Amino acid sequence: MNNDKLMDKIISLTKQRGFIFPGSEIYGGLANSWEFGPLGVELKNNIKKHWWKTFVQKRMDMVGQDGAIIMNPKAWEASGHISNFTDPLVECKKCHQRFREDQLEENRKCPNGGKHEFSQAQQFNLMFKTFIGPTEESANVAYLRPETAQAIFVDFPTMVQVSRKKIPFGIAQIGKAFRNEITPGNFIF
Repeated sequence: MNNDKLMDKIISLTKQRGFIFPGSEIYGGLANSWEFGPLGVELKNNIKKHWWKTFVQKRMDMVGQDGAIIMNPKAWEASGHISNFTDPLVECKKCHQRFREDQLEENRKCPNGGKHEFSQAQQFNLMFKTFIGPTEESANVAYLRPETAQAIFVDFPTMVQVSRKKIPFGIAQIGKAFRNEITPGNFIF
């Protein structure tokens, strides 16, 4: 059995058993959007509880944090995310599908059927932009976090103070991150 057929069977089984199913499915779904059903939520919560207990609660050198999903844009600017958290985007001039340039084969073959001509590469920012407040103006721009680590870095001085830990120690976080991918992956992997 090839990998695509196996993946289709796994996706079908997880849906039938109530683990995972496509998000917004009655409206045609949304790429890379998945809902966890009753069994999926329980499995996910059990994994998180075990991970948290093992790597945070049982260790004296670890503390936990739950960082905000939206941070001040200055944090993303200082870390280089706004200018550098990008992928090179090209578009096939024949099929008009978009791809990451660095993931095309060396001979720049279109995955949809052969050697096609591609547009000039442009940098595609992977961060989801949003606005805080009632108007969509540049002063209100914010971003959904593309990773969970940045809040740990930004809040490190506060975490040192409130946890009363001395270096070396670790900060753990479980949470969601949001990335605007050029070619969304298949399933939850």
